[in-house]
Amino acid sequence: MKRNIVIAAVTAAALIGGGTATALATTGDDQGSARQAANTRLSDDDGRDDQDGADAQDDRDDDHGREDDAARAASADVTASEAIASALKHTPGTAVSAELDDEDDSAKVIWKVDVLSGDNSWHSVRIDPSNGKVLGSHADDEDDTAQVRAALKSSSVTAEEAAKAAAGKGTVTSVDLDEDGKNKSWEAETRKSGGTKQDWKIDLGTGKVTADRDQDDDSDDQD
Repeated sequence: MKRNIVIAAVTAAALIGGGTATALATTGDDQGSARQAANTRLSDDDGRDDQDGADAQDDRDDDHGREDDAARAASADVTASEAIASALKHTPGTAVSAELDDEDDSAKVIWKVDVLSGDNSWHSVRIDPSNGKVLGSHADDEDDTAQVRAALKSSSVTAEEAAKAAAGKGTVTSVDLDEDGKNKSWEAETRKSGGTKQDWKIDLGTGKVTADRDQDDDSDDQD
C-alpha cells in the first residue's frame, strides 16, 4: 500500500510541474530517495524553461535593435555625403568621419561629422538629418592627429566621396577613416530594408568598395 502511494505522489508531482519522473517501487527509507529524484528532475525542467525564456528574450532584443537601426537609417532625408558637405561648409577642413546617431542618448537622431581643421584642431559638427542644417559644433580633443594626417596624405578619396561610393551598397549610416595598420582605408557601414547591416572598405586611392571581411569574421565569432 505504501509503495502505491509513493508511486502516485511522484507521478502527480511530475504532471503538475510539466516534467517527467520515473516512478520507483520503493518502501520504507527508499521513499525519500524517490521524492528527491522527482524533485531533482522537476528542478532541471524548470531550469531549462528559464534558459529558453532568456534566449527568446535575447532574440527579441536583437530584433528590436535591428528594427531601431533600420528606422534610424530610413528617417534620414540627408545622406552621409550631404551631411559631410554641410559640415565642411560650416567648418572648413577635412572630414574624417560621419555617423548617424542618437543625440546625447536621446531619441533625436542627428549626423555627427568630425572635421580636422588646417591648424590641427578637431571639431564635431551636428547636422539635422531632415534638412542638412548645422545644429551646432564644438571643439574636440584627439590624440591620433599625426596618424590621421599621414593617412590622409596618401589619400586621393575624401570622406564625402567614400560615402557616395558606399551608397551603392545601401543606406550609409557611418563613414570613418581607418588610419591604423598596413591597409589604411575608409570604412563605411550600410543598412538595407529590414535592418541588415554590412561593413565596407573604400580604397584611399581608387575609391573601390569591397566587403570588410575582418568585420564579418568578428561578427561570426560573436555569434
